[in-house]
Amino acid sequence: MPRVQVGIVGAGPAGLLLAHLLAGEGLEVAVLEARSREYLEQSPHRIRAGVLEWGSKEILAQAGLGERMLRQGLEHRGVYLAFDGALHRLDFPALTEGRSIWVYGQQYLVQDLIRLYLEKGHTIHFEHEVVGLEALEAEPTLVYRTPQGATERLVCEFVVGADGSHSLLRSQIPGAQVHQKTYPFAWLGILAQARPAAEELIYASHPRGFALFSMRSPSIARNYLQVPVDERLEDWPDARIWEELNRRLEGVAQVEPGPLLEKSLTPLRSMVVTPMQHGRFFLMGDAAHIVPPTGAKGMNLALCDAVLLYRAFKAYYQQKDPGPLEAYTPEALRHVWQAELFSYFMTTLLHTPADPFDDGLRQAHLRHLGQSPHLQRFLAENYVGLHTSGRYVGVLRAPVRG
Repeated sequence: MPRVQVGIVGAGPAGLLLAHLLAGEGLEVAVLEARSREYLEQSPHRIRAGVLEWGSKEILAQAGLGERMLRQGLEHRGVYLAFDGALHRLDFPALTEGRSIWVYGQQYLVQDLIRLYLEKGHTIHFEHEVVGLEALEAEPTLVYRTPQGATERLVCEFVVGADGSHSLLRSQIPGAQVHQKTYPFAWLGILAQARPAAEELIYASHPRGFALFSMRSPSIARNYLQVPVDERLEDWPDARIWEELNRRLEGVAQVEPGPLLEKSLTPLRSMVVTPMQHGRFFLMGDAAHIVPPTGAKGMNLALCDAVLLYRAFKAYYQQKDPGPLEAYTPEALRHVWQAELFSYFMTTLLHTPADPFDDGLRQAHLRHLGQSPHLQRFLAENYVGLHTSGRYVGVLRAPVRG
């Protein structure tokens, strides 16, 4: 039966970054992914997250994985808040001692990570669906189905579950607690071949509901509308979407309609699994935690988990120190709960609630933020990731201490 040191389930940003880092240290790594390479790289439904924190951008660059990101991505030095009929810009470098964010679609990052991993001579086992995990505390063994339909096993010294929000492996942690919060609204999202509404993101608060105006490139717009959680896509023809997007900008800007490349409905929820490990098994990325997209934290949290686990495996294999692996959950929860806090802050600040009293409080909070440099600094520091990915900048260059 084949054996490896670390088996990684899932070829998303978290799994691929960890594989790159561990393989770079000479460890034997196997990456198993249920879907095809074509699906991961080309499916329009994969064009999701697109905001990289300052720390995430630095980590990818330090790992030698950011050449195309730096060349084709878009640096944003702030965001706009639209409320009370006006645009209010937050200047991130001024509020965070020079930090900014980077707009680069998750799909493009996954393309880069796959290509570079394969170019280095490593293997990703596409269309290998993991269907079980055995001997969790002794020799964790991945049970998987090959593209030909055969069931095979892979013995690992450690297993990392990075298999996404619908994780099969999440249930393998005995007694795990799943902390969840669901919100009473959803996002109707579009990806369109159209000029973005502005050069930087606009978060629009409006009596009709929240709207977000973002982009994936200078010619690809990514826009969202707050809608009831039970809304139906068929009730939103293209013309209605564009009309509603412009209504919620309320004269401060305007979007120009273009061909829709994708349309989706996404309920908003938060989720944290504790602990994120058991025996020789670890969870990371969306398999371990989910945030509403308002704070742009999901992909960044996945990269944080990967760097933290890399540091822990490096200590274990190079210094024979199991301490960082044993401390993975409490260490990871520091950046996870910080991101959950910020995502909750942004979601409740910007979305229009049904209760008039709650909405009055929300509007007062928003106006206070527009006048308070302290609240603006809180938003900017969290948006650029000073307390999440920013904690791990330099880890890839730092020696492991015994």
